[in-house]
Amino acid sequence: MKVAIVHDWLVVSGGAEKVLQQIIECFPDADLFSLVDFLEDRSVVRGKSVQTSFVQKLPFARRRYRGYLPLMPLAVEQFDLTAYDLVITSSYAVAKGVLVGPDQTHVSYVHSPIRYAWDLQHQYLREARLTSGPRSWAARLVLHRLRNWDARTANGVDQLIANSRFVARRIMKAYRREAAVVPPPVDVQAFEMHANKDDFYLTASRMVPYKRMELIVEAFAATPERRLVVIGDGPQMAEIRAKAKPNITIMGYQPFEVLRDHMQRARAFVFAAEEDFGIAVVEAQACGTPVIAYGKGGALETVIPYGEPHPTGVHFHEQTVASMHAAIALFEQHNADITAQACRTNAERFSSAIFRRAFMIEVMRTVAAHAQPQPFDHEAADRLRLKVG
Repeated sequence: MKVAIVHDWLVVSGGAEKVLQQIIECFPDADLFSLVDFLEDRSVVRGKSVQTSFVQKLPFARRRYRGYLPLMPLAVEQFDLTAYDLVITSSYAVAKGVLVGPDQTHVSYVHSPIRYAWDLQHQYLREARLTSGPRSWAARLVLHRLRNWDARTANGVDQLIANSRFVARRIMKAYRREAAVVPPPVDVQAFEMHANKDDFYLTASRMVPYKRMELIVEAFAATPERRLVVIGDGPQMAEIRAKAKPNITIMGYQPFEVLRDHMQRARAFVFAAEEDFGIAVVEAQACGTPVIAYGKGGALETVIPYGEPHPTGVHFHEQTVASMHAAIALFEQHNADITAQACRTNAERFSSAIFRRAFMIEVMRTVAAHAQPQPFDHEAADRLRLKVG
C-alpha cells in the first residue's frame, strides 16, 4: 500500500506529536502532510520531509498560525491524496477533513473533536475574553461553521480511533459514530521505578487555566505542613507565584531530567485538570509514584483509585480545595496500600509497543474490511422499492 499520514500542525513536540511519531514507526515509508511545519526537533517526524499547506506561507504563520483557523478547513482539503491507498489522519482540529475517494481507506486517530468548537466553546470564549461584543459574535460564527464542517467530514472516515473512552463518548456526541479506543503511547521505558519517596508532593504542567494549577497551589497553601513542588511555566505563572506560600516551591520550566528526578522521588503526583487522557499521570506511575487526580476524563481510565484491587492513587470529584484536601487525607491514611510496583504495572499498559500493536490491528482490520465489498442486498432493495411505491 501507498500510505499518507496527515497531522494538523507541527509546531511543538507535545502529546499528539508523540502519537504521530509512533504512527510513523508503524508506517516508516509513508508520506507526511501537515498544515504548517515549524518543528525544530525533527526526531518527531523521523527526519522526514513534510508537505505543507498554503497556511505555511501566510504572514506571521510561525507565531500566529492559530489565527488562521477559519482558513484551515479549506487548507486541509487542498492536499491531493488521490495517489494513496491508505490515509491516516492524526487529528485534534481539522486533519480528518482531508478529501478521500471511495476506493481509499481513511483511518483517523482523533485526539478529540475540536474542543473549542464543541463542548468547550463557552470556556474557550471566556478565557479568550470573547463573551460579548462584535468580536465575540464573529468568533461564535466561525465556531458554528467549523462545527458543521467537522461533523460533516466525519462521514469521510472509515474508522475513527479515540485515545480514551472519554473521547469516544465525545465523538459519539459530536459525530454519532462509534470509535475504537487505543490509548496514546507513553515512553514508560524512559522512567525508572523508585520505591523510596521523599516527603513532598509534585505537580507539573503548563500553567494555563484548564490545567487548574492555581487550585493545587491554593490547596497546599492552606496546609503549610505539606510540601509542594511545582514544575512548569505559562501565562498563569505570576498568578500562581502570588498564591504560593513558603511550603510551595515554584521551579518554572525544567528539563526532562529534572522533571523525571522529581517524579521518581515525589510522595505523590497531583493532577487537577479534566484531560482527554493525561500522559503526565501515566509517566508518574511509571516512576512508581501514586497519583491524586481529578476524577473525570482520562484520569478515570489511567488511575486505579483506592478501594479497587491494586490501587495506584486517589480521585477527588470536585475541582475545589475542600475536595482535594479530602483526597490528600485519604491518600495519607492509606498510602501504604498503594505500592510502587502496582503503579509501574499499571503504567506499562500504555507503553509505545502496546500502542503500535493495537493501532496496527485497527488499521489492518479496517483495510481488510474495506477490501471486501458487501454483497448487494436484493431483499433490502425490494423493500425500498415497495416503500417508495
